[in-house]
This record gives sequence, C-alpha cells and structure tokens, in this order.
Amino acid sequence: MSLFGAMTTAISGLTAQSKALGNVSENVANSQTVGYKRTDTSFSSYLTVSNQRDNLSGSVVARPDYVNTVQGTVTQTDNTLAAAIAGQGFFAVSRAVDTSNGQTTFDSRDMYTRAGDFSQNSDGYLVNSAGYYLQGWSVNGDGTIDRTNLSPIRIEEGVYNPVASSTITLAANLPTSPTDSTATATSPLTGQAQIYDSLGNSHNVTMSWVKDTSAANTWHLSLTSSDVTGASAASPATLGTYDVTFGTDGTLSSLTLTGSTAGSGVTTTQTAGSPATLSFAADYSGAGTQSLTLDLGRFAQSSGLTQTTGTEYNVRSVSADGSAPGAFSSVSMRDNGDIAINYDNGQSRIIGRVPIVTFADPDKLQRLDGQAFLRSVESGDARVTDNSVNGAGKLVVGSVEGSNVDMASEFSKLIVAQRAYTANTKLVTATDEMLQDTINMRR
Repeated sequence: MSLFGAMTTAISGLTAQSKALGNVSENVANSQTVGYKRTDTSFSSYLTVSNQRDNLSGSVVARPDYVNTVQGTVTQTDNTLAAAIAGQGFFAVSRAVDTSNGQTTFDSRDMYTRAGDFSQNSDGYLVNSAGYYLQGWSVNGDGTIDRTNLSPIRIEEGVYNPVASSTITLAANLPTSPTDSTATATSPLTGQAQIYDSLGNSHNVTMSWVKDTSAANTWHLSLTSSDVTGASAASPATLGTYDVTFGTDGTLSSLTLTGSTAGSGVTTTQTAGSPATLSFAADYSGAGTQSLTLDLGRFAQSSGLTQTTGTEYNVRSVSADGSAPGAFSSVSMRDNGDIAINYDNGQSRIIGRVPIVTFADPDKLQRLDGQAFLRSVESGDARVTDNSVNGAGKLVVGSVEGSNVDMASEFSKLIVAQRAYTANTKLVTATDEMLQDTINMRR
C-alpha cells in the first residue's frame, strides 16, 4: 500500500466525519422545530484491492440516514386548529406560488408534513408555521365527504342561514290523577315549544292538555299559536286538535284527529313500536305556511309521552329542530378530522375533513424546506385515508408534534465524530511525516 493511498483514505475519513458532524449540527439546531425529523449518519467502505494476498486501503463515505418514522413528543397547545399525528402518516399540504385575480395559486405537486401547527391566515386558509397550506376533503351539498380530491381548506366567515323547524319532539308524563283545578277546559295543563320559521323568526306553539272525564286514559290535545297570521295573544289560532289515548300500562295506544284544521293529521300506522306523530301547519306572516310534526315517541313504549301515577304534568324534554340565523363565531378541528365552523346561534357546519397520508417506506421521502416532503419512487405511492384506519395514525387535536431529536444521543454522536475526526488528522499527519522522511532519503 502506498503512503499516498493511506493519506487518501484518512482524508476520506475526515470528509465522512465532517458530514456526520454536519448532520449532528442540523439535528441540534432543529431540536425545537415543530415536526422536524432527524438525520442520522451511516458509513460505507469502498475497497481498492482486497484478496487473500493483498489489501489496499480504500475509502469511506457518509450517507444520510433519514428517520421519518420515529414519533416526536406530542405537546398540548392553546391552538384549537393545531393537530399532531400519533402513529404513522403525514398531513397533505400545498405550497402557494402566486396570486391571480386576488386568488392564491398553488404548486401542482403534492407535499406532506408532520408539522401540524396550523392557524387561519388573512385569506381564510389553514397554514402552518412553515407556510404550507393544509389540504383536505371537501363536503358535498348533502353533507357527505367527497374523498375523490384533495384541496386547500379555506374558511368562509359568512352567516348561517336560518333553517325552518319541521319537527317538535316531546318527552313528558301526564298525571293519572290531576288535581281538581287542572286538566280542565278552563284550566288545561300547558307547555310550549319554540320553533323557527323560514326567515329565522322564533315562535311559540302551545300544547294544551284536557283530561277526558268520560273515557278512561284519554286526553284532548289542542295546539295553538298567537304568532300566526290573524291571531293575537288574546285570541290564539288553533293549529290542530287531537285525542290521545293510553293503555293500562301508561304507554301510548292511539291518536285520533278530532278537528279539521288545514294541515293537521295523525300517524296512519299505530301498531306497537311504530312512531307516534301528529302533523299540523302554521301560516306565519312573510314566511308562508309551515308544515310541522309533533313527535310523541312510539306506540306501546315508555319513551316520549306517557301517563303514569301522579298529579303534576312533568315535561322531561321538549325541543324543535331548525335555527335562527347565525354569525361566524369560531372554527375548530374535531378528533375525526372534521373542520367545523361554529356560529353564535349554537349551530355548526362541517366544511371539510383532514385525512392522513401513509407510505410504504416514509424514510425514503424526498425532503423539502420547512419540514415538508415529496413522494419518491422508493417511498411508494401515497395512500390517503381517514385517521386511525388501515394503519394510519390518530389525530390529536389541540396539540403539536415536536422534533424527534434526542439531545443526549446527539451529543454522544458528536463526541464519537469528533474523536474519529481527530484520529484521522493524526493519520494524515503521520503519513505526511513518513512522506517527508521518504523525500529526505539520501543515497
């Protein structure tokens, strides 16, 4: 082996250890970077001649060993739009490249990241601290998730349009022995339900109960409202009148329409277990005629409306669907990845869902600035799925994933690389001295 070969080998060792020190330096510098994945170093030898009679020194090269599959520490934050992935997978993201006619345009390439510190920017997009835009599935008009395409998620801070009520649900118990002064035509048992018309105005529907003194377990129900066209508080309009009969066990047995008010009716199928519903209509000025249903539970079951012992009318719950108009209040991410806009009327609307993207070999992804990655041939195809499905990790909302750098381990690598570098310099120095001795040889 020549002295020049020995020096060349030692110099390759210096180069390799320099690269290892560079990887350690990068890891330490990014120890607090959200979603950062460390880079380890692997060494490979190259041979010149190696056989049973001779071995000539070759060289060593340092290659990066990317560690994308090791989980970083998940830490809670106050940001309700932040999310970490517990397990395998990445967020799908885009990078903005320009604006056209006031609209942001994006890089056509699909990108991926573990940095989930997303927040809403001035244009309504969800963007992380590195400037990448979160992508998700959109929502169809019927509320289903469209899984055919990914696009940047954008929050529209509009209003929530009013929704007209269609169903009132009542769960209550009528007394078998009401006091003498109640449950009569002049002093009925009453309750109210609040509903909304198509314009978002609220109205009250009054339910009045009078016990039938001539028929066992039968009550007369009258639905009235003072808000409909032509009515007043002193003279409310009747929306429907019905007879409600209970069995000896206190459950509903039959419903009978007793008035001919327009839009009123009863359930046609009144067998055990079938829904017990009454229908009626209300004409609100400016909003038009509104069809409504009163849900009393099910026949021959102790849910909804019952008649058991007691002297008081006990309303367990009364509610109606529909809502008043609402203004934008906040936006949040749910555990299943749904992005929900919340309004000040208590309603919310799902505008998208955040999926998880997995790869066969995520360590082979191509790295980009800002803790982002591109798919490569070695990484395999991107598989887009719901979180916690088919091996994908779970979303931890309100949290971020920190760097997977272990400082103690990095300083250990630093010491080893430093000592190896120093040893290689000694070899270079020794070889140089030997070459100098060779040059200084005299005959």
